[in-house]
Amino acid sequence: MPFAVYILGLSIFAQGTSELMLSGLLTDMAADLGVSIPRAGLLISAFALGMLVGAPVLAVVTLRWSRRTALLAFLGVFIAAHVVAALTPGYWVLFGTRVVGAFVYAGFWAVAATTALSLVPDNVRGKAMSIVAGGLTVATIVGLPAGTMIGQHLGWRAAFWAVAVLSALAMAGVAGKIPGGRPAEVPDLRRELRTMINPRLWLSYSTTALCTGALLVTFAYLGALLARTTGIAESWIPLVLTVYGVGALIGITVGGRTADAHPFRVLTIGATGLILFSAILALTATLPVPVVILVFLLGAFGFAMNPALNTRVFALAGNAPTLATAVNFSSFNVGITVGPWLGGLAIDGGLGSPSVAWIGAVLGVAALATIVWAAALHRRAQPSGTVVPAERTMAELHA
Repeated sequence: MPFAVYILGLSIFAQGTSELMLSGLLTDMAADLGVSIPRAGLLISAFALGMLVGAPVLAVVTLRWSRRTALLAFLGVFIAAHVVAALTPGYWVLFGTRVVGAFVYAGFWAVAATTALSLVPDNVRGKAMSIVAGGLTVATIVGLPAGTMIGQHLGWRAAFWAVAVLSALAMAGVAGKIPGGRPAEVPDLRRELRTMINPRLWLSYSTTALCTGALLVTFAYLGALLARTTGIAESWIPLVLTVYGVGALIGITVGGRTADAHPFRVLTIGATGLILFSAILALTATLPVPVVILVFLLGAFGFAMNPALNTRVFALAGNAPTLATAVNFSSFNVGITVGPWLGGLAIDGGLGSPSVAWIGAVLGVAALATIVWAAALHRRAQPSGTVVPAERTMAELHA
């Protein structure tokens, strides 16, 4: 595996820590900025908004740039946004830096995914994506608690400085290890847009959004479920979240090793696991031991699908992958946004914390339906009587 792929994973870890760490800093931030905790929570929504829009917009704007130039530009703006955030005394300036930081982070994700997949042979694309996306998983396990700890002992601004420094180290790695120069074939915007007409691509985007929503609707309210329904002591909740992160890391590693050869199998098993374990969690939410085991399994099966969700879009996009990959990243963020929103509606409606797991199961059923549909379309597209791999190779796609 090229070292550059690991550099991209480190970069996602640095930026992903910023995405996640606010959940442990909101109380201190609200007090320091003189705003309510719900208003401070809007800083998380600001980040989600920036990510949702940033990937496709920046993918188009930087289409003719070299990938190294684009990645360095994104990291430079991200670092600057965090320096401003650490220095500002005002809420709205901080709000703006969250939008800007997320905007370029989304662009980095889109270009990093395309870059990683272009650096490796076809048969290890899933493994490459598991390393890149694994940066966010490690941010869940290490970055989130570390950012919270720094904030508790040195103030929330110190956490922003730490992210800026870590991102600067990642920037040095990108400058040294990501190939420079223009691509051998300069991307064509019209060709990229024509690729987006493919209905199978949009079916894949639906799978991405539904799978992500099915997982995140439960994860977003997991702390509340553990405290209010399961009755786990508050001091133990971070440990249970770490169990989720360990499951996610194992899942994305296994998924990365199998997604290239068996993408539909990985997606089917992952979605089935989400449905089954979400339903069992809803039924056993008051029992600590089953809940902890189920949290681990949800992380493992949910994240196992991540490499297949990415590599399948890359294969369907053929020789115009940049915009298609960017829109897939936005699809992840649709799931990240809509899943917790649905869970919030259920809780506000008096259905209780376990209801979010039932919503996860329903979204999982919808995701599984899109996977079965996509697999049927794939089989129908193959010549009769032939045995074919799960996806065409890149050489076939460029032919």
